[in-house]
Amino acid sequence: MAPHNLPPSDGTPALADFSVDLTAQEVQRQAQVLAALGPDWDPMEVMRGEEAAYDLLYSGLDEEQQRLYDDLVAAGVLPPRGGGHAAA
Repeated sequence: MAPHNLPPSDGTPALADFSVDLTAQEVQRQAQVLAALGPDWDPMEVMRGEEAAYDLLYSGLDEEQQRLYDDLVAAGVLPPRGGGHAAA
């Protein structure tokens, strides 16, 4: 036993050195995710689709919804869109 792992003099058990290197598992997980996405996966197209979905979500707001949206943007809860206002 290494000197830094000696049990304390009060009789409590010593802590065991426990470490796990997850690097190999993380590399394997990433490879499996990319394989599942397939060769046709286009991250930029996904981002454009998400932006279009957000534009649609915040479009056509009535006055009260627009006020609430503006309050949430001002509070930093939502990012500003379309010059600070939801899309018309």
